[in-house]
Amino acid sequence: MARKTTIEWTEMTWNPVTGCTKVSPGCKHCYAETMAKRLVAMGSPRYRDGFKLTLHEDLIDLPRRWRSPRTIFVNSMSDLFHEDVPADYIARVFQTMAECSQHTFQILTKRAERLLEVSPLLDWAPNIWMGVSVENQEYTSRIPYLQQVPAHVRFLSIEPMIGPIQALPLQGIHWTIVGGESGRGARPLNREWVVGVFRQCRAARVPFFFKQWGGVQKHATGRRIFGRTYDEMPAIATS
Repeated sequence: MARKTTIEWTEMTWNPVTGCTKVSPGCKHCYAETMAKRLVAMGSPRYRDGFKLTLHEDLIDLPRRWRSPRTIFVNSMSDLFHEDVPADYIARVFQTMAECSQHTFQILTKRAERLLEVSPLLDWAPNIWMGVSVENQEYTSRIPYLQQVPAHVRFLSIEPMIGPIQALPLQGIHWTIVGGESGRGARPLNREWVVGVFRQCRAARVPFFFKQWGGVQKHATGRRIFGRTYDEMPAIATS
């Protein structure tokens, strides 16, 4: 349950949990749910229950086998802070990450309140980057919870961006990713929305990564804004 990935801002994925439930409009065309359906059709034993939340305890220690440094997106097929994932299980995942200091681990959640609730139980090693997903102005409400978490790198994934964000709280945030929705039924991404976030990041000196314009055929729309790509990554945080 570890795969190389085409996600532009990481190198591979690791899924000690699979399956999830929808919590906000950004979940409408969930990539992970679509992929799970394909894996069910292919007979993958990990997905015999489809997209039902499933803990894969045998995968918790998997990163310990990888000696060469890797950048790893944790739970691309789920949300580690889902309410049905026990706190002690989350803590075990964090322990593995902390003890695999050669790797960089990137975690995203839409369940920011649970993240903050569980955070005192977790080992916040410097190689663990923690982020929240924000799809429009309404869901910037997740960011204050992230800002209270003692991660060395805190980041935002504004993807899929489905509305403008005119006031983005960036204090204590070390990186912002922006991207449009892709695939069947993709909702359009307005250029001014992207430019607005870009300008806010520039004013706050937050590195900006533009992942894609998206659309039904994302490769046709590309990744360029202002005539170039933006692949900025966070510096090592000191605060």
